[in-house]
Amino acid sequence: MDLADIGVTGLAVMGRNLARNLARHGYAVAVHNRSAGRTDELVKEFGGEGTFLPAHEMAAFVASLKRPRRAIIMVKAGAGTDAVIEELAELMEPGDMIVDGGNAHFADTRRREAALREKGIHFVGTGISGGEEGALNGPSIMPGGSKESWAALGPILQDIAATVDGVPCAVHVGPDGAGHFVKMVHNGIEYSDMQLIAESYDLLRQALGATPAELAQVFREWNAGELESYLIEITAEVLDQVDAATGKPFVDVVVDQAEQKGTGRWTVQSALDLGVPVTGIAEATFARALSGHPEQRAAARTLEGPDISGVGERQLVEDVRQALLASKIVAYAQGFDQIAAASKEYGWDVDLGAMATIWRGGCIIRARFLDRIRAAYDADPALSTLLAAPDFSAVVNAAQDAWRRVVKTAVEIGVPTPGFSSALAYYDGLRRERLPAALVQGLRDYFGAHTYHRVDREGSFHTDWSGDRRERPA
Repeated sequence: MDLADIGVTGLAVMGRNLARNLARHGYAVAVHNRSAGRTDELVKEFGGEGTFLPAHEMAAFVASLKRPRRAIIMVKAGAGTDAVIEELAELMEPGDMIVDGGNAHFADTRRREAALREKGIHFVGTGISGGEEGALNGPSIMPGGSKESWAALGPILQDIAATVDGVPCAVHVGPDGAGHFVKMVHNGIEYSDMQLIAESYDLLRQALGATPAELAQVFREWNAGELESYLIEITAEVLDQVDAATGKPFVDVVVDQAEQKGTGRWTVQSALDLGVPVTGIAEATFARALSGHPEQRAAARTLEGPDISGVGERQLVEDVRQALLASKIVAYAQGFDQIAAASKEYGWDVDLGAMATIWRGGCIIRARFLDRIRAAYDADPALSTLLAAPDFSAVVNAAQDAWRRVVKTAVEIGVPTPGFSSALAYYDGLRRERLPAALVQGLRDYFGAHTYHRVDREGSFHTDWSGDRRERPA
């Protein structure tokens, strides 16, 4: 019997398209789904694209794979993933590979990798970005796992990934949960990016009375410059769309409640654990949460806002462009800070410049300035923050006056811009020589004897606030 080079189990849209991508590149692909009908439909509809080996039972699926076996799981994250992994592991042998291509939490991936390692099976937690189109035509792929698994699996993944300047958008990220962690942060940056775009649209529409179609043209113009990115490109498409049923702008007939699948929350929760401020991602996540509470928003309709008047059109459009660029840089800087912190915490040794490289194509946050991020880390792999890189510091420094005007305008006319505002506050926090955290430490020492450090000598100290108020070494 002919054997498959690789297998895919879980044939919803992403799994189906990934299997088709593999087959189109000349790989014999074993395909399996819990409901056999979906397997048969794939082969019937797309069998002409390559070699598919359908299996209706998991045992037959595993038996159809060449050794060492390579099986990709494309199922919903959670208990279902554990069940499929357990079923596969029982049928596999040492040296075989189980690849989880879903949006799993990196802590789950670390647990699963450790458990399967004891059985001699390689578990490869793999982030895949680009949606259904990317899965079919070339995604950005972020695999973790062992170096041995990458040696056997990497050439296939690089073959089906997107390419930019001849470089595949797939690279070994690091051990155990590194791949899924980087994908999680990618999604967090995506949250922040979309929030900033939405704030740009909202502020310009409210301040200028511009129509969605007029703003679509603004975004098209922006996409021809430094802001060029996939998200800016499709923003223009969405704003230009007209609803066929009502004749109204599409954006006006969509319920203004943004949903989320959890990766933004995971990013913020992880950042809190690592002590890394990802304020842009947090504000974007909270903005979605606020949009999802219509009863509270309805109850607050009686709260008053300011009059909207006196905003200059040409100046505001350019100011928003600069504020959007600067705030996006902050979002990426915070995301890369989080990856660096996790890499140190878990011993992953993630190459930050390589992450910028594989995000240039296939993924949702692909953007022109990712080349500049890669160059910044190539020039200084130990860069403490992207905002300190000469190229990026020049951009945000030049944009800061426009940035401040945008936040001021938003406050004056009552348009919420948590993304712009938090990004600017982060910028100001970084550049300050001293922060009011000194007072916070004084307060903590007063009520909880938590001690503090001094600027003029080493050691920890405590003041006897309830007694003689003398300072003593702690």
